[in-house]
Amino acid sequence: MDLIKIACIMLAVAFFLGILTSGDKDETPAISTELENETVNSNASGVAGMAQAEEKTAISEPAISEPAISEPTVSEPAISEPAVSVPAPDPVILEKGESQLAGERKNIESKVRATVRLIEAQGEQLFPSMRKEGSPWFQDNFCIFVWTENGTQVVCPSNQSLEGKDMKGLVDADGKPIGEFFIETAKSKKGEGWIEYNWKENNSEPFRKCTFVKKASYGEKTYLVGADLYLENYIVCRNLEGCKYTEEPGKLQTSELFNPLNLNRNLDINCSIAHSIVEPGKNVAPHMVKNPEIHYILEGQGLLYIDGIPIEIHPDQLIYIPAGSVQDTYNTGNTTLRFLIIDQPAKSENSTEMLELNR
Repeated sequence: MDLIKIACIMLAVAFFLGILTSGDKDETPAISTELENETVNSNASGVAGMAQAEEKTAISEPAISEPAISEPTVSEPAISEPAVSVPAPDPVILEKGESQLAGERKNIESKVRATVRLIEAQGEQLFPSMRKEGSPWFQDNFCIFVWTENGTQVVCPSNQSLEGKDMKGLVDADGKPIGEFFIETAKSKKGEGWIEYNWKENNSEPFRKCTFVKKASYGEKTYLVGADLYLENYIVCRNLEGCKYTEEPGKLQTSELFNPLNLNRNLDINCSIAHSIVEPGKNVAPHMVKNPEIHYILEGQGLLYIDGIPIEIHPDQLIYIPAGSVQDTYNTGNTTLRFLIIDQPAKSENSTEMLELNR
């Protein structure tokens, strides 16, 4: 009987505690407050100096985008939106950016938002002014374009022959449907955003580009307003598959990922990075590098001689090699040896000296 009483008491206590704690699990977490009174002032350049209006950017909704409702088909492009949604960067934190890229991003966003405010006030009456070269909308390598909500281009200052064209089917160099992404971004709950892609003009090599778009409404009409940012002016992105390996006999097979000496850019960095491979049973002829190097092993195993001292190498290992050292690398495994080579300063044609073996 005592055991039965104890069991009943325990059940009653558990039931009582359950009532007190119910509902805590489903409570909605606190959401950050809205960014109020974002004003474009007269200190901003271009279009930004033409408008004095408040921009309330609501961020009460989560920044994570909704997944596509339609099921994928075989005919869809190979490149699509990420399967896992990623939250947008915090705008308050972004304001702390001090790089040239941060400044240009803020400048473009400010100009596009100011243009949206003017379109929402004046409608199509603003379009002729936007086409004039030297205007805040069209100067140097910068211009602001306007599409209708279904993708018809109505303002394109840099190429007015495209006005009236259907741009919804626009794709990038990789087949990414950026025209559809522009429209979807403008129609999203946030009503604005950046789209990054690879662009190719005529016979040029593809380059990274970003476009900021924002929705504008005038009467019963809805527009998409956007401007481009050329990422190549600020960052360098390269894929290994797009780099060629050297094929010189006796020399290390390397694919140059990054070398500021071979880029027509003014970069604040002076190091080079190459991806190197040594096939099973092969080795690299002895050579001396005049600059200090760092080797980071990605895959495989081997033996690296530095001035005659043997160093066993394996994945996730970093080796610093002093300048002027004689080095020779052997693949002692059954798989391809892959590693990165970082040179400081950047590697040049004269920084490596091949050494002949004494037979």
